[in-house]
Amino acid sequence: MQFHSQKDSPVPLAFDLINRMRIVDVMDAKKENCTVKTFTFRDKLCGKAEPGQFVMVWIPGVDEIPISLSGINLDGCSSITVNEVGEASKALNQKEKGDTIGIRGPFGIGFVPAGGNVMLVGGGTGLGPLMPLTEKLVKVASKVTVMSGVKSQDNLLFLDRVDGILSGVDSEIVFTTEDGSYGIEGLVVDQVEQKLMNERFDMIYACGPEQMMYRTFLLAEQYNVPVQASLERIMRCGIGLCGSCQIGKLRVCKDGPVLNSEQLRSIKEEFGKFQLDLTGNKIKL
Repeated sequence: MQFHSQKDSPVPLAFDLINRMRIVDVMDAKKENCTVKTFTFRDKLCGKAEPGQFVMVWIPGVDEIPISLSGINLDGCSSITVNEVGEASKALNQKEKGDTIGIRGPFGIGFVPAGGNVMLVGGGTGLGPLMPLTEKLVKVASKVTVMSGVKSQDNLLFLDRVDGILSGVDSEIVFTTEDGSYGIEGLVVDQVEQKLMNERFDMIYACGPEQMMYRTFLLAEQYNVPVQASLERIMRCGIGLCGSCQIGKLRVCKDGPVLNSEQLRSIKEEFGKFQLDLTGNKIKL
């Protein structure tokens, strides 16, 4: 069994290697804002990942959770960006430089870079997995528009990093805050709608709260623009066995986490509406 990779990827990685737990040292633990930290580590397999893929991160004595890579092979290192939303993520965010964590992966299907005029829509820490993608898109797309939405100025992420990646290419950056403390006041998806009304795009990439991505998907369908969206679900195994990440007939860990327009249409009854809880019961989002 082999690791599912993009056509232009290096030689596929053996499944037994990527599914094997590796203990890595935290080389840097950068506080991004009041609840978010980015952890940098060195791992050869993660350095070969595709944008949008995720790793299973083991916090010793606590839990193992899925987190998408926010940095891939930057000076030989990779990174994850973590928001404190539960016991495991809070425990992880207490880690500092020199501590250790466990890594399995990279797993899943990532983003496919497209040419032409492309838009990236990130909600909250959903901007993280879009950063390695942006680094690839600036090499193949004619124009790159990055749109990021957060609750307030205190929740902003990657301002300098986005500027650095997009410098020297035809691009646009739009930041929104719900309270109007930075950039445009309101929801980022409202600005997506404004963009689609006035400009033709060849691809939309989305990652963030599912209701945001669902509305972005509906707008993309209305304006006939293909979408690639990275979904988040409870994952236990990360390899398609346990079913905890099931949505429709798809398993997010194996068929995703990045799903295209055709796949999103097939799960339209659940996408943006329901997910499975820890006991396997369907709950409203």
